[in-house]
Amino acid sequence: MIVEVLGPDDVRVVDVDDLRRLHLALGVVEVDEADAALRAAGLGRLDGETGHLDVAALRAAAEGQATVADWAAGWDAMLAYARSKGWSSEDGASLQVHVESAAAG
Repeated sequence: MIVEVLGPDDVRVVDVDDLRRLHLALGVVEVDEADAALRAAGLGRLDGETGHLDVAALRAAAEGQATVADWAAGWDAMLAYARSKGWSSEDGASLQVHVESAAAG
């Protein structure tokens, strides 16, 4: 699953059936613009070079697009894996994710 920030008003959740990976992909936007876009979309925030995605908002954005029958089980497994790696907040409300950026500088 990928959360794409392509512009200030263009945030998308794509590849929702691939629950073996989760990252944040930034188009040609600066970190502060991407942070503002994520916050405005209700999906999370950026803290420097680390993304923090809201679990409930991410699920709400992705689940309706899912096409695999066992998506909910895959989602639960993804969250359990993230917790086991320390990528989940203590309360489980957010996930820390890798950020890939196309922005220069």
